[in-house]
Amino acid sequence: MSLRADITERQTEAQKSKDELRLSVLRMLWSEIKNIEIDKKKELDDKEIQQIAARQIKQLKDANKDFSSAGRDDLVSKNEAEIKILEEYLPEQMGDEELTKIIESVISETGANEPGDIGKVMGAVMKKAQGQADGNKVRELASHLLSKK
Repeated sequence: MSLRADITERQTEAQKSKDELRLSVLRMLWSEIKNIEIDKKKELDDKEIQQIAARQIKQLKDANKDFSSAGRDDLVSKNEAEIKILEEYLPEQMGDEELTKIIESVISETGANEPGDIGKVMGAVMKKAQGQADGNKVRELASHLLSKK
């Protein structure tokens, strides 16, 4: 089943079960999908929908940092619940070990040997990871590995 069909089906289920949080998150996702489809004048494929979900997750995680520093634990927990719903539409995320291997291979391929080379490493790793890794985690691991050099 395509992600489009899955999202609309889960919206209907959320309406029937009166799951307000899930319904709200799915409507937000669907709205963003439709806006981008209108701009591009074409129907988005599953990969593009996953990119939208990943972008929304990143926005929620960034907002959580602000909420946390402001002591708004209620909003942090709400965002965490929304993130869990959106993560259902992402591909399986890579583990640290697998990600570290990719980063190490990219470092050796690019000849990166200092923390200032993080940009070269990040771009190549994110291409190889193909949406299966969080950019912040990649940056953290790459910075750690480059600082050891």
